[in-house]
Amino acid sequence: MHFNILYFINILKIDKVGTLFAKLSITIIQYGTQHMIFHQFFEPESSTYTYLLASEQTREAVLIDPVISEVEQYAAFLEQHSLQLVYSLDTHVHADHITAANTLRTRFGCKTILHRNSGVGCGDIFITDGAAIRVGELQIEARYTPGHTNACTSYVVDGMVFTGDALLIDGCGRTDFQEGNPATLYDSIHLQIFSLPDDTLVYPGHDYKGRVSSTVGQEKRNNSRLGQGRTKAEFITLMQNLNLPYPKQIDVALPANQVCGK
Repeated sequence: MHFNILYFINILKIDKVGTLFAKLSITIIQYGTQHMIFHQFFEPESSTYTYLLASEQTREAVLIDPVISEVEQYAAFLEQHSLQLVYSLDTHVHADHITAANTLRTRFGCKTILHRNSGVGCGDIFITDGAAIRVGELQIEARYTPGHTNACTSYVVDGMVFTGDALLIDGCGRTDFQEGNPATLYDSIHLQIFSLPDDTLVYPGHDYKGRVSSTVGQEKRNNSRLGQGRTKAEFITLMQNLNLPYPKQIDVALPANQVCGK
């Protein structure tokens, strides 16, 4: 069952290979016989995308990878569209921004969700691979995609996958800290994400060039780290020789996120 986008407010710019540019405004998506509300938020300091999914029927909503500095934006959107936040999902324990999980839980009474390997004791629900999260009539499937960290989880709603920092547009998450492992990441992406239909929309946790989504097929073909048939051995060598700088926010963000952003 694939969704149909019924309408969205902003006109999107699309590049020659199909990557979407410019931020989405509220989007109404047909999901089976029901409608799903979708919105993409952007936090510019860390170039983080946060995603809101909601049932148009029950008005229940979930936020994926919320950022603490953006809580008022989320609150305004929820109020404007008469939505009830029921879950806050983190794709992993972030090192580049502070999660809004605890603030949202305190303010809205929602449940916080993380993978059981996160090492975070303050979550409400700890999931494993294949777990299903219900939001009204919507079903969100958790796919365990470690390698960037040992707790990375991608979330699939039919026709869409929210990949966090595992798979990015024309890239992937680094593997040199937080129990990262390039061989594990390669397997995760190929088995859990590249196994999805080619027309599945990919929504990453970050983008630094203004792109908002891609597709599984596009990343399999064109991703500079993982596409074009790159072997696991080639990927491991590439990742081990990136020589990336020390993450500038990690000393603040990581300890805070280990206690749900308190």
